[in-house]
Amino acid sequence: MGGAQSKVVLKDTNQVTLEEFIAVVKDGAALEFGEEFCQCVMMSRNVIEEAFAENKKIYGVTTGFGENVRYTISQDDAEILQRNIVRSHSCAVGEPLKEVEVRAMMMMMILNLGNGHSGIRLETLDLIREMLNHRIVPFAPGEGSVGYLGVEAHIALTFMGEGYVMVDGKKTESRPVLEANGLRPVVYQCKEGLSLLNGSMTVTALALLALHEMTVAVKNAEVAGTLAFEALKGTIKALDPRILAAKHHTEQQGSGRNILRMLEHSEICEKYIDDKVQDPYLLRAMAQINGSVKRLVNEAHQVIVDEMHSSSDNPEVFKGELQSDVLMCGNFDGSYVGSHCDMLCMAASIMGGLAERCIDRMVNRNLNGGLPAFLVANPGLNNGYMIPQYTAAGLLGEIRTLSHPSTIDSVSTCANQEDPVSMGYFAAKKACQVAEKLKYMVAIEYMVALQAVDFLKPLKQAPVTGKVHDALREKIPFLDEDRYIYPDIEYLYEQISNQSILEIVEKELGKLEF
Repeated sequence: MGGAQSKVVLKDTNQVTLEEFIAVVKDGAALEFGEEFCQCVMMSRNVIEEAFAENKKIYGVTTGFGENVRYTISQDDAEILQRNIVRSHSCAVGEPLKEVEVRAMMMMMILNLGNGHSGIRLETLDLIREMLNHRIVPFAPGEGSVGYLGVEAHIALTFMGEGYVMVDGKKTESRPVLEANGLRPVVYQCKEGLSLLNGSMTVTALALLALHEMTVAVKNAEVAGTLAFEALKGTIKALDPRILAAKHHTEQQGSGRNILRMLEHSEICEKYIDDKVQDPYLLRAMAQINGSVKRLVNEAHQVIVDEMHSSSDNPEVFKGELQSDVLMCGNFDGSYVGSHCDMLCMAASIMGGLAERCIDRMVNRNLNGGLPAFLVANPGLNNGYMIPQYTAAGLLGEIRTLSHPSTIDSVSTCANQEDPVSMGYFAAKKACQVAEKLKYMVAIEYMVALQAVDFLKPLKQAPVTGKVHDALREKIPFLDEDRYIYPDIEYLYEQISNQSILEIVEKELGKLEF
């Protein structure tokens, strides 16, 4: 929205925004390292190398991993140790993750390990950066992670010239692809293999994607809901500013203002403002429901972006003026992000429930205020929009099932050395899935609302909702008789994803409140 950035320069990882993250991993913006970033990485590396030279006892550097911490590792075997952890941990299974998901994980590796507390070498991070810029995507099976290690190991394999990358949808040996692009695999030095596998990197990467897509879905759901409000002849009296102010939730108040602004000068709303004593719940409480969803998303945004700016490794490096330390810790835990990804799924379930009820009310002749059955002029012979409501119901059922929280669970690992574990990976993974399903539900709500409001002519829509209607009608004609509906839904899904509909609204009204 507003044009993708062509370049993102890392000066300090704490300065990266969600928008910049998405610009790199989704839109393909080139990534560069600033001087401050490079100095921070090299300083951290110096601390690790000094501690290693002194043969200090450091987890994963001069000891084994997990429950094998009780074994001391010779300095001569440092490279072997790091290579072994990557090879042995590459045991995630199933279908490979999507390109954007793997790119997000690579970006999070750079952000997490480049913040001065991991001790990784700059050349290792630079290889990841080059692979991002060359769009070289590691093969990473997407199942079998409790929060870290397995998926990351498949990605880290490619950095050392082993494993596979995806080329035209097929697994291809990584080394020839790297070399064909002028890139040299790295030989991991002390701590590097561990750092690349550790922490909440993949959990946070997927969470950031889910957060972005969920925000887009919720914003569009408010616009689609406003079209449905108009199509169902809702009374704007329920959006009286005094009512909104009486409940002390800023997101609710903002949502009410958004809906009122979108409906300003609607002939439909003006005609039916006194038509009923009060509207059904889904219209009367639309701002309240939308506001509750936005609160959940906003809280998740704060936590997930905070995690993006954090260090999630073990051990961690701390540079002091007189003394530097390498400290063993639990910052790798993914509970913060995982629990808030579970929260995002709950938000989608609430918003999806409202969208499905709006869809049903518009197509249901018993509830839609006199509109034809399933919004087609000749029902019986034609099914109209009967079955898209089934699709919405099915998607909502899937969202609700996926909204069962992952992070309330725990399965101990590594001979009980790791107990509990966050199960944050699946929380983030399903949050991505749920966001996509919600976007499809909102696409159906748009499609049905377009049809419903056309039966109210010659009354005119509000200028803003009318512009949305007219823009979408350029590709989606009025449904006179049954036709293949799938392409219409997919088109609307794409317009949601690329934020084109939001651009129409915000061009007229300015930025919507969230």
